Amino acid sequence: MRHLPSRTSRTTRRRVVGALATGLLCAAGVTAPAAVADPPKSGVSGSQGASAREASPTIDDGLALTPPMGFNNWNSTHCRAEFNEAMVKGIADIFVDKGLKAAGYQYVNLDDCWALPQRDANGKLVPDPARFPGGIKAVADYVHSKGLKLGIYTSAGTKTCSDIGFPGGLGHEYSDAQQFADWGVDYLKYDNCNNQGVDAKQRYRTMRDALKATGRPIVYSLCEWGSNKPWEWAADVGQLWRTTGDISDSWGSMLSLMKQNLPLAQYAGPGHWNDPDMLEVGNGGMTATEYRTHFSMWSIMASPLLIGTDLRKASAETLDILSNREVIAVDQDPLGKQGTVLSSEGGRWVVAKEMKDGSRVVALFNESGNAQRIATSADAVGLPHASAYTLRDLWQHKSYNTAGAISATVPAHGTVLVRVAADGKWAANPPAVELGLGGAPFVEAGKAARLTTSVTDLGRTPARRVSVALSGPSGWSVRPASPTGAGSVPTGKALTTSWTVTAPAGTATGAYDLSLKATYRSPGGVRAQSVLPLTAHVVVAPPAGASSLGDLPWLSTTNGYGPVERNTSNGESDAGDGHPITIGGVVYQKGLGVHADSAVEYYTGGSCERVSASVGVDDEKGTKGTVTFEIWADGKKVASTGTLTNADAAEPLSADVSGAQAVRLVVTDAGDGVDSDHADWGTRRCPASASPVSRGGPHVPSRLRPALERREDAQTT
Repeated sequence: MRHLPSRTSRTTRRRVVGALATGLLCAAGVTAPAAVADPPKSGVSGSQGASAREASPTIDDGLALTPPMGFNNWNSTHCRAEFNEAMVKGIADIFVDKGLKAAGYQYVNLDDCWALPQRDANGKLVPDPARFPGGIKAVADYVHSKGLKLGIYTSAGTKTCSDIGFPGGLGHEYSDAQQFADWGVDYLKYDNCNNQGVDAKQRYRTMRDALKATGRPIVYSLCEWGSNKPWEWAADVGQLWRTTGDISDSWGSMLSLMKQNLPLAQYAGPGHWNDPDMLEVGNGGMTATEYRTHFSMWSIMASPLLIGTDLRKASAETLDILSNREVIAVDQDPLGKQGTVLSSEGGRWVVAKEMKDGSRVVALFNESGNAQRIATSADAVGLPHASAYTLRDLWQHKSYNTAGAISATVPAHGTVLVRVAADGKWAANPPAVELGLGGAPFVEAGKAARLTTSVTDLGRTPARRVSVALSGPSGWSVRPASPTGAGSVPTGKALTTSWTVTAPAGTATGAYDLSLKATYRSPGGVRAQSVLPLTAHVVVAPPAGASSLGDLPWLSTTNGYGPVERNTSNGESDAGDGHPITIGGVVYQKGLGVHADSAVEYYTGGSCERVSASVGVDDEKGTKGTVTFEIWADGKKVASTGTLTNADAAEPLSADVSGAQAVRLVVTDAGDGVDSDHADWGTRRCPASASPVSRGGPHVPSRLRPALERREDAQTT
């Protein structure tokens, strides 16, 4: 878990995905002379013990043969007083009462702040009597009485990561490990703060040997933040290792960690797991769709599933996500394969995971802010050739047959998770259908917009008596302009329907829900239906003339830390806390201040010719920050930079976006995490062209071509 001193110590930051949410990030410790570990009771030094173990590539102790599942309090309580004995016991009760134990959750883990700031006269750790009046052993005994296990936390440094300064394990490994064993601890999370510059391999191997010396089976979680690539050396040290910095409760944070963890599939397996940090499901900073994506992707990555929300306050929707046994089975499959990326073009991700029974789980994940069609096939995900397959939707809990196509229109930030098998039972299921949307879902209030929907049969069998309906908010007019039904739709064919959609005059700008529903029957008469949630945006026409990016209304934003800022840099927390946009010592009066990973989308309605900006890393983070900038038009990348750092001067970035209905400005973390990635789109308001510009078609008045030009009158500080 833990925190970058350059960003924040224990100060809560905020990340934004529509609404604001709290967040923290990991970091390296402080450099100082190495500490000396207390001597091992066996008489074998920590370094000798490590050398003896290096011949074995993995630990053969039978622990964590599937990714650990449980709870950790940090994401919901941090160090607040509500983290106490009553909470921990209450979580254990909920595990049993709400069926989470039966679903596979096992560990109830304490994070930082459980101890007093000072050791006792004998150098022993002392539980905080205000938080844990009965002591840790009493809590462990209670958790064990429920058939569950207890976890605890400390750091591989002189102190833990809290600003309060609780004692860490560096130099006390054998004493602390024995205390944990005597208390009945079953899981240790070992953090990385205040590490005094001691080599990571040495620090973590010493604690490994100390845990082994106790004789108690304790799952060992290395929270080393991926700083020294533990996936390359820790398989014989612990059962899981952090591959990333800390997660926070935002779309940008979750997405960044997922992208860092996905390429490491080859290092995961029974007893040794990549850990992209705990779950944020239920903490309020993401939508239900985004939380289902979070849970889906952590499961297909065979990641530890450690609940990070206070289950005493959890909604029914949160519990439904966390207790989905079909998704949990993906994570807990005994083959232990982590899913691998087959494609990710344009934010359309296909990730496939081999299962022990020979089936494949496939995640169709939509990173973008608009619904997108994502497609693959049974052959592409590694299934053997067959005349047809059984396709199981793990969120809808429904089975279908498919001739081999695996495709769906996936809502923004959503994931369709399916399990596909070449079995002989496919004919018992109705054919899978794919619902689709054609046309840009942008509506100007009081004006009719034209949309086209499709119902495509993916199955080996035809879909019979097909009927489709499109519905919108109360008061909207949604009318079909072509047939909404068909007697039969054969394999690979589609029922296509045109619609006129009108929002009432005066409807406020914003996102509104639409729903596309298809009902049909299998050849045997089995009734089936499929529903696709869609989003329509009520928009206003772009303003006349040229405009600055910082002055235009946007459709949506996502941002790594804090809100996207207009005409200032990103301050990481509240709106308006930034500074003048400054790149390479040059100040820009207009533009956008963002933090990777970020996306800002504008409605351009086909009337914008070109987007231009001066882009770079803001000076306010000193030498830190590595980012890339991209411009997307109607879902296609039309311009990008390479990796930019604070050492680079502002770089001009420009793209022809003629005819595009929507333009999206994207900043990524350049693949190295989101530490101090303050990025600026520097622009100014420019006059419109005095005469029309010909592009081989009719002349377009300049007032309909708002070119977003790079700043020409930058001021030097």
